[in-house]
Amino acid sequence: MKKVLVLGGGGFIGGHLAHRLKNEGCWVRVVDIKEKHEFWNEEDICHEYVEGDLRDPQLVSRVFMTPDQKSEQDKENSFDEVYQLAADMGGAGYIFTGENDANVMHSSAVINLNSALEATKKGVKKIFYSSSACMYPEHNQLDSDNPNCEESSAYPANPDSEYGWEKLFSERLFLAFNRNYELDVRVARFHNIFGPMGTWTGGKEKAPAAMCRKAAETPNHGEIEVWGDGLQTRSFLYIDDCVEAVLRFMRQKEFLGPVNIGSEEMVTINELAQMAIDLSGKDISINNLGGQEFFDKYGFKCPTGVRGRNSDNKLYKEKMGWEPSQPLVEGLSETFKWINEQVKSTSTANVG
Repeated sequence: MKKVLVLGGGGFIGGHLAHRLKNEGCWVRVVDIKEKHEFWNEEDICHEYVEGDLRDPQLVSRVFMTPDQKSEQDKENSFDEVYQLAADMGGAGYIFTGENDANVMHSSAVINLNSALEATKKGVKKIFYSSSACMYPEHNQLDSDNPNCEESSAYPANPDSEYGWEKLFSERLFLAFNRNYELDVRVARFHNIFGPMGTWTGGKEKAPAAMCRKAAETPNHGEIEVWGDGLQTRSFLYIDDCVEAVLRFMRQKEFLGPVNIGSEEMVTINELAQMAIDLSGKDISINNLGGQEFFDKYGFKCPTGVRGRNSDNKLYKEKMGWEPSQPLVEGLSETFKWINEQVKSTSTANVG
């Protein structure tokens, strides 16, 4: 039985990935700072769930040992696959205000330093690192209609956030361990992954979840707020396509990356909001809020991120012979259904 370790498996992408791996017949250990996954039952995603802080090197040393390993020298029984998804992250309201920069950089960097070192010491057979499109240069994403996120455009580096800078550092960290210690790594840059069973409220939710929640909560003939003019562009990849892309990339033998994992279906944030409104079946208007009006309401500059961002999938398709293809509206439909149920359940609980 293949032995797999999922770091950050209590999170959105990690939970879906662990669920898929367990269903494939792998023995799965999940490690997360959360006591449990908020939405998945433990038995659905893993054989062993470890609550712990991956900034702690002693904890990382323990969880990188499989139940079958007798010592660090027992490389034969080490983990076959490790997926490093753990990070301090969130949506625009968390990443771009500047208030969380030190924690975002320090926490994520320490997790990655610990993981790369222990993977090498314990003889892990292969490790995946989840980077982000946030590491791409801001100057290549000023045109909302023609952003450049081709993998080769990463340098000269100029990410628009400290989150992006840390991701870029950690990409280089894992690739350096590959060069110097022959750690078999795979590095992918995620582009806005979304779907059910993830954060949908509280400030750390991503744009698709936020729009679905707002549409679900807003009464008929009401309005939802979209930060900025809503003309900034993004692409969004549904979680099932993401997991499939990760596993195809992880299990080929030669290409280390970095490579984009995302959708090439680019939309404006206003278009995304309108999709969520249409799925709600309500007559809801969009209120674009920015500038001084936004500052007066929230006390910080409107965090809209880069003007344009879209996944460039040429390299992934060339190396893997496959690319994600599910239309955004189909994934958003599934996401809205799930978030709508969460909103209803929360409202019922509050009334009770």
